[in-house]
Amino acid sequence: MAISSDTRSQIETLLRQHTVVLFMKGNKQQPRCGFSAKVVEILDGHGVDFRDVDVLSDAALREGIKEFSSWPTIPQLFFQGSLIGGSDIVRQLDESGELLSALGIDPSKIVHTPPSISISAEAAAAIKEAGKEAEPGQHLRMVLQRGGQAIDLYFDAPRGSDLRVEQHGITVLFDRASARLANGIAIGFVDGPNGGFRIDNPNLPAKVGALTVTELRKMLDAKVPLRLLDVRTDRERTIARIAGDQSLEDLARQDLDGLAKDTMLVLYCHHGTRSQAAAEQLVARGFRNVWNLSGGIDAWSRQIDPTVARY
Repeated sequence: MAISSDTRSQIETLLRQHTVVLFMKGNKQQPRCGFSAKVVEILDGHGVDFRDVDVLSDAALREGIKEFSSWPTIPQLFFQGSLIGGSDIVRQLDESGELLSALGIDPSKIVHTPPSISISAEAAAAIKEAGKEAEPGQHLRMVLQRGGQAIDLYFDAPRGSDLRVEQHGITVLFDRASARLANGIAIGFVDGPNGGFRIDNPNLPAKVGALTVTELRKMLDAKVPLRLLDVRTDRERTIARIAGDQSLEDLARQDLDGLAKDTMLVLYCHHGTRSQAAAEQLVARGFRNVWNLSGGIDAWSRQIDPTVARY
């Protein structure tokens, strides 16, 4: 099906108004596929300012961007109206150190500081022993994912965009996104049958809290300072809303990054599943006071305010 003139105009306007645009599944706070999440992670790791466009919210846009760019998959990253590529190409450009230049950013003007980590003598000895099995030229790589909650250690070849930490004669490699999460990490090693590497990461974000609708009602009545954020679609918001809320997507467009990291954020959706995922994304971005409304707006309607429509 040919792209409509309205959809083409919508795409051209987005590309004209924003220097870097990522057409993706979900948004930067809540990616809805692993490939989109990877590109967001890479861009965030470099501190790149970009406009995210959720193709899942518009079927015509989802198919139209593929025809517009002659590129069959999502995500798609554009710079100054020209397609850079999808997830694999963005990853390859990042690994080769060419991504910033492709985005019009002078890499020499970007200061990336390697993280400060500590490696115990026991861990260093274990790493050196394990390194005997690695290929020539490989070093230990540390990859942090999901806001630092998952950490992988393996031997790998250096990449152009890597940051390096030298300690005890060991080189530890970090990609830019991992480096931002790794400051203060301590690597230890415990010998014995249940031993192995022990990694202490002081940067692990707080967990998402669970809030009942009764607790939220009391907080709202007491005028506790909080931001009540709805992660549902615009269509759902026309059916039912909790008074005083705000769309998470609207906030993301306006001043999400300007909020203090200790701002109390309460997220809700229909039943609590989507808002839990979105809350975890906010925690991964460094927010420390994030709550998910258990049961969502459906529980609010059943237990607190029956005038709120159920669907």
